[in-house]
Amino acid sequence: MTVFGSVRSEIADFVGAFVTVYVIVIIAWVVLSFIFSMGVRVPYSRWSNAVMDFLRDTATPWLNLFRRLPLRIGPLDLTPIVAIIALQLLGGILVGVIDAPA
Repeated sequence: MTVFGSVRSEIADFVGAFVTVYVIVIIAWVVLSFIFSMGVRVPYSRWSNAVMDFLRDTATPWLNLFRRLPLRIGPLDLTPIVAIIALQLLGGILVGVIDAPA
């Protein structure tokens, strides 16, 4: 394996790990926002506000791309599910293109 092939493999591994971490952030945002909307949060807690701010600021740019689509079925919002599926598909395609044998 050449040095260039090794670099491509490392980049593909990084992109795959990035997609996985981003999916985890989206899932964490959905779960914590649901739990906090039920009133479980301690009011004026700095750490919970910091975690929620980080997750919101990280997850919403990708989710906002799909919020324009009619993905609401009554009170159920399917936007995170569609966003995760699209992210997994695009990430898999990108990793395949980067790590394709020459």
